Amino acid sequence: MKSYRKELWFSTSKRRELINITPEVQSCIHESGVQEGMVLVNAMHITASVFINDDEPGLHQDYETWLEKLAPEKPYSQYHHNGYEDNADAHLKRTVMGREVVCAITEGKLDFGPWEQIFYGEFDGKRRKRVLVKIIGE
Repeated sequence: MKSYRKELWFSTSKRRELINITPEVQSCIHESGVQEGMVLVNAMHITASVFINDDEPGLHQDYETWLEKLAPEKPYSQYHHNGYEDNADAHLKRTVMGREVVCAITEGKLDFGPWEQIFYGEFDGKRRKRVLVKIIGE
């Protein structure tokens, strides 16, 4: 069995951003040489997320609206966590959106249903953060 590990690094220009990382993950699969196996993709920061959904701008705006209703960024004083940092909302948003995805690899490609794409969700951006890609298989 083969094993492959790579870190993908992202720097966002905004506090919250969704980035389609499907091409980067597929590139890792190609580099790994794995034809049949599994890929784990997980955010290595507690205020970021990795999830699967459709790459549709209206849906992305719906996420922003919905997440802001669930855990509004401001006022910062509404959160016990905020003091040294002002990112309690980002921790909560990450919990809702999830930490990682595990996907099947079939014939060297992500084995997805229609419209499925992998996203990196940043909820406390404007700094460099990483995503782990771990692949195992044959």
